[in-house]
Amino acid sequence: MNKTVDNKGERIAKVLARAGVGSRREVERMIAAGQISINGKTLDTPATLVTSTEGIQVNGEDVAGVKGSKVWRFHKPKGVMTTNKDPEGRKTVFDLFPESLPRVLTVGRLDYNTEGLLLLTNDGGLSRWMELPKTGWKRQYRVRVHGKVKEEALKQLRKGVVIEGIKYGSIDAKLERTQATNAWLKVSIREGKNREIRKIMEHVGLKVNRLIRTAYGPFELGNLEEGEIDEVSDAGLLESVPHELVLKTQEPEQKSKQPLRPKHKPKQRPAKKSSKTFGKKPSQNHKQRKR
Repeated sequence: MNKTVDNKGERIAKVLARAGVGSRREVERMIAAGQISINGKTLDTPATLVTSTEGIQVNGEDVAGVKGSKVWRFHKPKGVMTTNKDPEGRKTVFDLFPESLPRVLTVGRLDYNTEGLLLLTNDGGLSRWMELPKTGWKRQYRVRVHGKVKEEALKQLRKGVVIEGIKYGSIDAKLERTQATNAWLKVSIREGKNREIRKIMEHVGLKVNRLIRTAYGPFELGNLEEGEIDEVSDAGLLESVPHELVLKTQEPEQKSKQPLRPKHKPKQRPAKKSSKTFGKKPSQNHKQRKR
């Protein structure tokens, strides 16, 4: 289906972001690099208004019409970059995605050594909304740290903290259990700044040696295995985000019954006692937001 936008037209970056080509900034960079054309003419300005994706090409390939908004849960393994292409040649999450997965964007990023829930979507506008701090969604993590945990220091984090001139908002950190010289914490943040949790833990004298994102807003990692991808149902998506943000499609929903497997199966870690409590509780693909 080739869904059109308002008759007055919208900036091409917004339309292509909706179509999953990339974020608005990425589309603007592609225009500057001469990668986008309309009816055979290379664009030289992002101010171009369009009413549909018809005639638009990216690197010589037609852009598919804007389809219904979709969201997937992905269990990102450790040791993988959250980027389309890494200049150092390291493996990226896109190298793991199966060919059956359509063009998608990641909702935010996870560091190279961070694992757990990473949301994917085919809708650039929806991706941007889910990333914004003003949306108010919590990012929840299980954090293994080395060092002595001081309860009072964790309580102080609720007031926010300034580190090297950067202000971090309220951080909810609770001690879950200790194990020799390590401890497991449950940490919730709402901003998701670059390496935020690692920097905050270091600020209170703790070194992070494992970091797992378990939830992003209403979406949970649950029992999704490392490297697996699972599509959120249309009903689940509509329960979780404002209806006006979700693009509709006339095509029937075709949600696979089983999670998609990665192209290359991630290396399995040897079983450890410390991992027995993680990922064993049954969980739904989504949970309804509190109203």
